[in-house]
Amino acid sequence: MTVPAIVTVTLNPAIDHAILLGELVPGTVHRARSSVRAAGGKGVNVAGCLSDWRQTGEPPVVATGLIGEINAPTFEDFFAAKGIADRFVRIPGHTRNNIKLLDEATGDTTAVNLPGLTPTQAHLERLRDVLDAEAVPDSIVVLSGSLPPGLPSHGYRDIIGHLNQRGIRMVLDTGGLPLRDALDAPPGRLPWAIKPNQQELEECSGETFADLGQMARAAHALCRRGVGLVVVSRGAEGALFVSERHVLLGRPPILQLTSTVGAGDALVAGLVAALSEDAEPERVARLALAFAAAKLARQGPHLPDRAAVLAQLDQMTIERLAAL
Repeated sequence: MTVPAIVTVTLNPAIDHAILLGELVPGTVHRARSSVRAAGGKGVNVAGCLSDWRQTGEPPVVATGLIGEINAPTFEDFFAAKGIADRFVRIPGHTRNNIKLLDEATGDTTAVNLPGLTPTQAHLERLRDVLDAEAVPDSIVVLSGSLPPGLPSHGYRDIIGHLNQRGIRMVLDTGGLPLRDALDAPPGRLPWAIKPNQQELEECSGETFADLGQMARAAHALCRRGVGLVVVSRGAEGALFVSERHVLLGRPPILQLTSTVGAGDALVAGLVAALSEDAEPERVARLALAFAAAKLARQGPHLPDRAAVLAQLDQMTIERLAAL
């Protein structure tokens, strides 16, 4: 089987600055135990996990989006180490920093996300040129994360509509107004797959879910409109996988976790890896959850070797729910 090209798009990336504290006490002075800076942003994280998964001889994952030229080397070093094809458009200034305060006492993470750089129309046109060159028919393009300042909320909808016309499969992982705008598009311009969390799906549907059945019905309504697959992430409780033909509830084993940071991006990477195989629905669910579980043992957007990920597959509980 020919392995399709995979392109991840991160329009508002960040350098993640993780600071470990013995205990976070608001309003006091803290002395950090450690501090690490790393290339980040949801699409960058997805590309990192997918690159760890891909085998020798398969085409490299392509990563594009918008980064500040001043601190671009942080990203360049990461892409070089992972074997990721760097197609990011450089724009003047610094890529934003996102601060993550890790509380060792509780295991909680407090995030402070700073605003990103504002691209010009010329930068956006260069990005479209990159997508037109790299995203060939039958490839998978992953759009992840927030939109940068100055970009209208229909930014993702516009990209999806443009690329859908060329037979490219679009996976969208965002929330808020950009997600709602993307889902308000007509059927032929909708994403192929989306991965909202429960809160994001509730915002889109205008409901507060009382149970799994209500959540599944909201996801199924999107599938009837033309979205191929809706994956609702539920944190440590796993995820719901819904298409027009099936509803699967996937649960990982009970894990002792210090943090779930990055698990959602790993879930998307596993989802894309399975979809690139044209896998049947149960394997899609198992591999997506296995990526997330395997990533939790590592800090940053990294997976263990392929055998370790595959060893997680049978540990996932997959339940087929009644048809809607």
